[in-house]
Amino acid sequence: MISQELTWQGLTPDLTPYQANFVSSDTLTPASLPDIQPRLFESVTQFIKENSRTRFMFIKSDESEYYLQEFANSFSALLTDYPTINGDYQFCESKQVFEWQPNVNGRFSSSKKIAYRHWIEPEQLFGFITPSMHLVPGLLHQVNGGILLLSASTLIAQPLMWQRLQYMVSQKQIEWLPFTDNQTLPVEIQPQPLELKLVIVGDRLELEEFEYIHPSLFDNAIYGEYEPVMFFDDKEQLTLWMRYIKSIIVANKLPEITADGWPILITQATRFCEDKFNLPLDVLWLIRRLTDASHFQSNNTLNSEAFKQAIENRLWRHSFLPERAQDDILQEQVFIRTEGEVIGQINGLSVLQYPGHPEAIGEPSRITCVVHIGDGEFVDVERKAELGGNIHAKGMMIMQAYLNYELKLDQPQPFSASIVFEQSYGEVDGDSASLAELCALISALALQPIDQQIAVTGAVDQFGYVQPIGGVNEKIEGFYDICAKRGLTGRQGVIIPMANIRHLCTNETIINSVKEGQFHIWPVEHVAQAITLLTQQPYFEQQVEGDNVHLLALIQERINQANSPEKPKLPWFLKWLS
Repeated sequence: MISQELTWQGLTPDLTPYQANFVSSDTLTPASLPDIQPRLFESVTQFIKENSRTRFMFIKSDESEYYLQEFANSFSALLTDYPTINGDYQFCESKQVFEWQPNVNGRFSSSKKIAYRHWIEPEQLFGFITPSMHLVPGLLHQVNGGILLLSASTLIAQPLMWQRLQYMVSQKQIEWLPFTDNQTLPVEIQPQPLELKLVIVGDRLELEEFEYIHPSLFDNAIYGEYEPVMFFDDKEQLTLWMRYIKSIIVANKLPEITADGWPILITQATRFCEDKFNLPLDVLWLIRRLTDASHFQSNNTLNSEAFKQAIENRLWRHSFLPERAQDDILQEQVFIRTEGEVIGQINGLSVLQYPGHPEAIGEPSRITCVVHIGDGEFVDVERKAELGGNIHAKGMMIMQAYLNYELKLDQPQPFSASIVFEQSYGEVDGDSASLAELCALISALALQPIDQQIAVTGAVDQFGYVQPIGGVNEKIEGFYDICAKRGLTGRQGVIIPMANIRHLCTNETIINSVKEGQFHIWPVEHVAQAITLLTQQPYFEQQVEGDNVHLLALIQERINQANSPEKPKLPWFLKWLS
């Protein structure tokens, strides 16, 4: 099984078919929320049409102020006919009660058809009574008859407020209650009729809280989801996304994008999604990218140079930690070899996310494996030291199961192995190193050296097939940077899963190096392809000058020798003695 090297064209999205879209981009009309979120908008439409039968809706989305405002503006167009609740309170001294007076245009009449709040206190929501016996209306009174959008976090943080709000919306009346158990209302206040639809916006974990606490309410509510990405593989879909960008530009008064600026933005966008066929609909991320580029605008437009300078400036501003990590390797405080051959040692690739740092950082990691006579135990040192996560442990067990299956042994393996991430002092998790660990194990068992000019990333299943991983671009760039600063040899490169080709969107420096043959990327489907590249030895049976020299045969021969009670064989020049 031979792996074909990837050409430079596979390292970035192919935007050649869309040049006409970029040239005509100045004629595009802005897209609205219904255009880019048809499923969400259909859910909202049903929610509004069902009148009083459905009073609760949950939307999975970022709950920032910007999204709440966008939802409110878009939903407002659907509220063409909504009831206005008119009325006011009149204090009756004989009864010492505030009586509700309907059909009176007063302070407690509804004044808004839709409202949103990212955070709100109970007094602001329900209203309150002052020490001088003066009733102050809350947001519920103002939006009575319409729709109220609230962030899930504000309700989760104030469970008593949520319980009261849910009760009032369900019972269709606003009740005046003390805000704490040790308080009482100074006078009685009659309830007020309430016609309200409540939309709760939050992420999946926050919505899970409501599902757990009120399963019946959650199941009977309308559900909608703001989709963070859109798939594209034709001109119509790309045009829709470009129209959406146009709406962001208009709303935020940003410079227009030139024809040569669109490919750079789209390349950034696909990299952010980690997929060449996905484009982000994350409003805040898009505004940040456009705003960054606007600092380098030319004639009030964003061209390719503006986006490139924005990227370079951002990476430079965030480069302190990556540079320190690279310095540790270059100054040999962290040992990473990028030349030579070593038995049982391989360069794995990791993505690190430092707390409080906005960028994911790709770094090579030295993984070593030693093998010795034993009872067949495979020791995961990270797990033994309680530095390995559950997913990493799962990957190790899958790797071990595959090798035992592949060797087809009639008796327990006579070798024990120990695998470790060298110079790793924090928790290791994820299964993206299992391909590298498996190759290191095969190298140690077969006593065949691994080329240290090649780094490896990928997960494996129990049949040896290589599965996709995350952060592939950062991993490639992390290893490339070390090789480039030491001097490219023309034989260095990275082995990645074949399934990750659609996720590739590397920087321009790597594209040029691959184009010039100075750096290589090999996509593989099976561990056999990876270990063959690393050792330059075939993995399966292959006849070469009449001898079986494949790696599995070398491992099986070594196992047979360890299990054999016979004396070791004599060297060839002493065989005549026997």
